[in-house]
Amino acid sequence: MFHNIISREILCKSALNKTGIPDYKYCINPYIGCTHACLYCYASFMCRFTGHQEKWGRFLDVKVNFSDILDKQLKSRIRPEGKVLLGSVTDAYQPAEAIHKITRSSLEILADYQLLEVHILTKSALVQRDIPILRQLRACEVGFTITTLDSNIARVIEPGASPPHLRLTAARELIKAGIPVWVFIAPMLPGVTDTEKSLVRLLHAVYECGIREILMDHLNPYPAVVQRLKSAYRRYFPEALPELEEYLCYPEIYQDKIEGRVQQIGKLVDCQPKFV
Repeated sequence: MFHNIISREILCKSALNKTGIPDYKYCINPYIGCTHACLYCYASFMCRFTGHQEKWGRFLDVKVNFSDILDKQLKSRIRPEGKVLLGSVTDAYQPAEAIHKITRSSLEILADYQLLEVHILTKSALVQRDIPILRQLRACEVGFTITTLDSNIARVIEPGASPPHLRLTAARELIKAGIPVWVFIAPMLPGVTDTEKSLVRLLHAVYECGIREILMDHLNPYPAVVQRLKSAYRRYFPEALPELEEYLCYPEIYQDKIEGRVQQIGKLVDCQPKFV
């Protein structure tokens, strides 16, 4: 975890925003930036709009009036309905949430109004803190992004996120509380997290945890993401660099190969992952 995070408090004008993400009508992002600092994060494009000079993962803007604004929006005459995604360009349960509790207060407001179906996607075990509130919502489900069970790999590619085994522990607690849980295995990193050994271990652990909805996705090669990954591959995973290069040159061929691999492993582990 980084110790030189640039953090500032800001005011926001809107808390509940419409989104073009399929299946969702709204999104909620209590923070700008994300100190999970995942190397593969597509949301790093937000750097262009924040006024920060720091690299992605090294800054965080805390929307201190977020809950008040959300309350005003839900109280308006145009009462929103549908699904809201909590955390579309930030993780609502990143480490700062343990201090600021903006996500928690937002959930309490959502529970009061009973208007929206809340969907959470996170890489943090902190979400289990709010189980009592999640159970009060009109409807709720939680998705955990888990790319690998190898803690050494996780520390490189998603250094600020909860260790993978703690995410699975949190998932078990949510399931015990009656909250639907799914897992997003994405992105699969060529030669690192998409190997047969890695996928067998991860899919087996997810299935044993009691999770039956498993979604998967390939790496989206945004230029900034590729640049960060190539640097990490050269330093930490040099033996896998040829597979990353193969993927970047022939993505469709490589994806077909991996999807075939996942299909075979799914039969072995008795689960049915789906690609999105």
